[in-house]
Amino acid sequence: MNRILLVEDHERLARLTCSGLEAAGIAADVVHRGDDAWAALQQVPYGALVLDRGLPDGDGLALLQRLRARGVGVPCLVLTARDALRDRVEGLESGADDYLAKPFAMDEMVARVRALLRRPMVCRPLDPALGDLQLKPTDGSVCCGEERISLAPAEMQILLLLMHNDGETVRRAALEAAAWGLGEAVTPNALDVALHRLRRKLLAIGSRQRVVNVRGLGYALREAGVAA
Repeated sequence: MNRILLVEDHERLARLTCSGLEAAGIAADVVHRGDDAWAALQQVPYGALVLDRGLPDGDGLALLQRLRARGVGVPCLVLTARDALRDRVEGLESGADDYLAKPFAMDEMVARVRALLRRPMVCRPLDPALGDLQLKPTDGSVCCGEERISLAPAEMQILLLLMHNDGETVRRAALEAAAWGLGEAVTPNALDVALHRLRRKLLAIGSRQRVVNVRGLGYALREAGVAA
């Protein structure tokens, strides 16, 4: 499933929107405040952001401007009860990719989100590379030279986050959120199992990149021989 982040403080609308998206094969994590959305976006490489303007801790556009200033290119659909031309222009100038006024038809919401998910994030390459590895998210595999191996969805998300952090340590909770989402119940050893399988796969294709345990902090992707 594709995964998006929905930032909506109206709980019933958030539930209905999630149900409609998931029926269309689009998984959604939900947060109700801008600060929580900021934290979630640091942990999970979402395919798209659906952002309400009226949040308890401020205008959603302030969050969007902050994200764009940091170079976060996640495609964004802004939701609002305001439908004036000035408001639509303000949203687009703040970095939104699309704009949808409330109330909206669920079919239209799904179609717009699907359109966003087809857009590449300009700040991230389509096929991320680090060292001798190149990730192929579109076909669910990772390559080292001519060697290629398939990854399970959780393994793909874990490796994607590790590669984006380019050798820096990623905390365990962030890897779990990337692999299974913020709202999913994760068994205590699920991450350990996924990391074990990922390590075996990297060895199988002859990569020098290793998933290393940075004791007490988290995990990092580093070349063999580089100290943790």
